[in-house]
Amino acid sequence: MRENWDDLRFLLAVAEEGSVSGAARRLGVNHATVLRRIASYEATAGVEIFDRTAQGYQVAPAQMRVIEAAREVDRAVQSVGRMLQGARAPLAGEVRITSTDSLCQLALPPILSAIQAEAPELRIELICTNAHLDLGRTHAELTVRPAERLAEDLVGERVAEMRFALYRPAGGGAPDAQGPQCWLGPAGPLARAVVGRWMDANVAADAIVARADSFLVLSEMAAGGQGQAILPRIVGDRDPRLARCDGVVPPLAAGVWVASHVDLAAIPRIAALRRAIGQALMDRADVFQGSG
Repeated sequence: MRENWDDLRFLLAVAEEGSVSGAARRLGVNHATVLRRIASYEATAGVEIFDRTAQGYQVAPAQMRVIEAAREVDRAVQSVGRMLQGARAPLAGEVRITSTDSLCQLALPPILSAIQAEAPELRIELICTNAHLDLGRTHAELTVRPAERLAEDLVGERVAEMRFALYRPAGGGAPDAQGPQCWLGPAGPLARAVVGRWMDANVAADAIVARADSFLVLSEMAAGGQGQAILPRIVGDRDPRLARCDGVVPPLAAGVWVASHVDLAAIPRIAALRRAIGQALMDRADVFQGSG
């Protein structure tokens, strides 16, 4: 049987998404196409790759090696595509940058505006999301985000330190570390970062009255009186509706990184833009520390 990568990517999508509908959305095809390609592959191979269950499509235990092999092929195909892109990349063109909503709104716009003023042929697409996009699949060429460390397939620089503090509605009285307080907690990717881990270890679950996957949303909830929240100082200190309560939680911080995938790091426009953004953020590093 001659393997066809186009068939394998359908198998991999269903295995990773756990459903035909999820795979269809990921691949940009309809539900029937996924069903047809999976059935065709299984018929040709003479083996069922998936167990059809009420919870979705589960990889049959005996076929896990098939999926792992497909994943290796996917990595190789993506790597070839990135190398070809690098070989033909011009000095000017489009670069997609992904960053968190806080940085997209409060830090990056003036930096990118200044860079484009010096490079008018550069086109920047800013993708605002708190989820970590897969730079290996060129969902974006650059990422700017807080993290404790970079993933192994990324190359970049730690250009600033984002500090966090506890905030309550302004005029709400003196901070009281022992008093009954309602907490607002992080959700989604934020729950796995430094603030979420500290709250998991130190705040009772029943004290958290609401959650959000955005520090900007959490700041609005805190300003509205729903509870207290740990926020980046770049978010909380600039909001006059909030009061910073020092000494209630320990110092929490995360590095701010500007990075690209290792296979794209040497492309001239990406390397130059990474350096320019990094230098601009270093020049403005004090905004991540708070207003004091």
